[in-house]
Amino acid sequence: MLMPVDRSRRALLQGRPGRGKDVLRPPWAEPEARFLNRCTQCGDCLSACETGILVKGGGGYPKVDFSRGECTFCTACVQACNTGAFSDPDQTPPWPYVATIGEACLGRSGIYCRSCGESCEAGAIRFAFNQYRVPEPTVDTESCTGCGACVEGCPVQAVQVGP
Repeated sequence: MLMPVDRSRRALLQGRPGRGKDVLRPPWAEPEARFLNRCTQCGDCLSACETGILVKGGGGYPKVDFSRGECTFCTACVQACNTGAFSDPDQTPPWPYVATIGEACLGRSGIYCRSCGESCEAGAIRFAFNQYRVPEPTVDTESCTGCGACVEGCPVQAVQVGP
């Protein structure tokens, strides 16, 4: 039987003190402490993920890697898990995450780019047009599903998904 991983100790040993809680878990994952107690690191959710964005993270626990693609919210990871590490998709939203656009954004540097907006099916990334400069993206957090499609499409990794 695998023992739960002390995330704060792991972060300290990896030279990242205080960064033990910034891992994106799969959609519908229970709150972090409950998820870590129930997850057996079996990998069933990893193999069930249709887009391949679930990967083994620290301690063998699943985490989301949006550089591999987007989440379609298919619920395959939830259905594959028999440990109770996920909540009911019919009763709860997948997660409270939304996209944010950082300072490295090409639009903010005066370079024309609309990659993130073109990949956003929800239409949550919009561009403010101004006749004196290139359009800059903004995220409508009410429309954003946190699917991560915009992360993979960004050529400078300026887009992140998180709380």
